[in-house]
Amino acid sequence: MAEELIIETMDRRPDLADMLWQLDDAWPAFVLQDPMASLYFTRAPHDHPEHALVAYEASAPDVAVARAFSVPFAYGFGGRTALPGDGWDAVIRWAALDRAAGREPNLVSALEITIRPDRRGEGLAAVLLDAMRANVRRLGYEEFVAPVRPSGKPAEPDTPMSEYAHRTRADGLPADPWLRTHVRAGGEIVGVCPRAMVISGSLAEWRTWTGRPFDRTGDVVVPGGLVPVHCSAEHDHAVYVEPGVWVRHRLG
Repeated sequence: MAEELIIETMDRRPDLADMLWQLDDAWPAFVLQDPMASLYFTRAPHDHPEHALVAYEASAPDVAVARAFSVPFAYGFGGRTALPGDGWDAVIRWAALDRAAGREPNLVSALEITIRPDRRGEGLAAVLLDAMRANVRRLGYEEFVAPVRPSGKPAEPDTPMSEYAHRTRADGLPADPWLRTHVRAGGEIVGVCPRAMVISGSLAEWRTWTGRPFDRTGDVVVPGGLVPVHCSAEHDHAVYVEPGVWVRHRLG
């Protein structure tokens, strides 16, 4: 029988904060270069401890099995009348601006659920999503949104997200496994955020991040990328514009 997973938030267990960073290697190196990431993650256990979750097993209480992050922001303020096209980047920026201005948040966005690579395929993503739903409800919110990064999209980098996100199986559920998990948990796909993350770098940096040559102008498919990277050999830079899928979870 699998050992029971223990899931804690940093407001309840601040002593576990260092465990949050044990799973950084689970992501493609280039994803960690998003400039908005440092704006959130360097301060998450301090500014938003109630939105940072870590999971571990009792037999190994200092080893993270999974983690989850979310962030609160003031929806409806200053023209925020629709979920932003720059999804993940936008909600981090909005949350930072709201915190600096002392604005009261009224909506939460999920940011990430990460499972240790050797524990994937065990259904833990659904467990962490349920834990996030319960935690957002604990904090007094009636719903949250998520700029989801579909897990099967790297296999189809040239397929437009507007097409991929709405592809379904015979049973009506999303074809993508991670989107399907969200819908099974009660989420509703409400749109695409076409520029959820924007990551730029020199060609030398992209070679380091991906192992690809980046020596010709044009689109470059990279491991873990949802879409190709736009490369300009003449100008010595490449830009990755990652789309996401907005999912809304109502918790009432």
